[in-house]
Amino acid sequence: MLALLLLFIFGTLLAVALRADDLSGLPSDFWPTVWFTLMQATLSGALSVLLAIPVARALMRRSFRGKALLIALLGAPFILPVIVAVLGLLSVFGRGGLLNTAVGWFGGDPVSVYGLTGILLAHAYFNLPLATRLLLQGWQDIPQGRVRLAQSLGMRGMAAFRHIEWPMLRDRAPGIFLAIFTICLTSFSVILLIGGGPRATTIELAIYEAFRFDFDLGKAALLALVQFAICGFVAVIALQTRLPQSAGSGVGHTTLPVLSNTKGIGAFDGLAIFLATAFLLIPLGMMLAKGVSALGDMHGAVWPAAIRSLVIAVASALGSVVMALALCLFALSLRRGAALIDGLGFLILATSPLVMGTGLFLIVFPFVNPTSVALWVTGLVNATVAMPFILRSILPALQQAERDHGRLADSLGLLGWARLRWMLVPRIRPALGFGAGLAAALSMGDLGVITLFSDPQRATLPMEMFRLMSSYRQDSAMAAALLLVGLSFGLFWLFDKWGRRYA
Repeated sequence: MLALLLLFIFGTLLAVALRADDLSGLPSDFWPTVWFTLMQATLSGALSVLLAIPVARALMRRSFRGKALLIALLGAPFILPVIVAVLGLLSVFGRGGLLNTAVGWFGGDPVSVYGLTGILLAHAYFNLPLATRLLLQGWQDIPQGRVRLAQSLGMRGMAAFRHIEWPMLRDRAPGIFLAIFTICLTSFSVILLIGGGPRATTIELAIYEAFRFDFDLGKAALLALVQFAICGFVAVIALQTRLPQSAGSGVGHTTLPVLSNTKGIGAFDGLAIFLATAFLLIPLGMMLAKGVSALGDMHGAVWPAAIRSLVIAVASALGSVVMALALCLFALSLRRGAALIDGLGFLILATSPLVMGTGLFLIVFPFVNPTSVALWVTGLVNATVAMPFILRSILPALQQAERDHGRLADSLGLLGWARLRWMLVPRIRPALGFGAGLAAALSMGDLGVITLFSDPQRATLPMEMFRLMSSYRQDSAMAAALLLVGLSFGLFWLFDKWGRRYA
């Protein structure tokens, strides 16, 4: 399995390298594009982490009704389809949204969210909850003895922050920033939907334009190589940095007492929680409300597209989990198996879906019409892209199961398939179900490689939504968005429920 995966990744890279133009084929706006790609990823990562610190700190220090539900909702944007989230954000911050309506009441000029402003807004919407969950886990990991010692010594205010909280932030924040930076570096759908022209173009959007508008395969391949080189460099740095292992549940015991509990601090914590909640829920609520009211305008092409997306999502989720499980079992037998899994995960992230899609397009183009294999390619790429998240979920569960029951299984002669069936799978079912649900939801909402291959007869649901938005059929797009949200969360819930049942 490892050999096949490496063959797939490096095979697509080889196809890209062989077809790429020389450096003279770089477009005239190449360096501004590289600069904007790096700048938007840096600003998005920094903004998400900086905004997450007061939110996570407030959630750690305050107890209130609905806290567990709110923390659970913080995981929703990660599996929310990008195109749906963008529709929701435009309902609030777009030209006809709530913000501009309020500005118009006071006679102000409309505010545009297209370009860098919109990109940062969308990336913060997706990554602020992720950063908050990871920082919340960091605060929960602060040793109880250290907190009690600070209380006994009478530490308050900045002294408590400097000695108790700052060491955790200094340890965790760089890794969280780097993880979000990597996600934003390969962000394609957000840039495609609200990028806003030549001044807000990333390398991946330039690859798409070289394919769809110029059909310059050499230029597209060269840009794909540049994208891989940049992401590979970031991956090497990431391997040297402590990255967060999981977002945790975030609902355990409170490890951080409020050492200086004044009215001002209480008001600040309440404001941080309120603003984060409003930022998360209002766009989603606006999209759902408009989607319900527009159900009668559902376009006829939406239902066949939804069926295609469902088939692709289920197939890619099952394929991704099977491949990830096989790789984790192999890594379990190695002394440095965890390092192998980390390296493989970062290799996949460095390659990026659009780079894989470019390589596959170049491979199949001389033999078949690429649009005829669009759905197969989309499912294969989606299964591969979801693997880093599933690997990080399955491997710790396998390691824990071996630590708890490995010696007993050895003494009973429980090996091979029997060991997997009776000892391992029942104990890692929650991780398997969560991983499959995550992979299915991510695949269901994918608007990436399908843009290189699709035609009107083979569109997925996100692609059909994109076409409806491009033709200014917003009501039909909202209705399709409601369907896409229901299917994405429904798949995640079904797989996750299977994992937790009888585990």
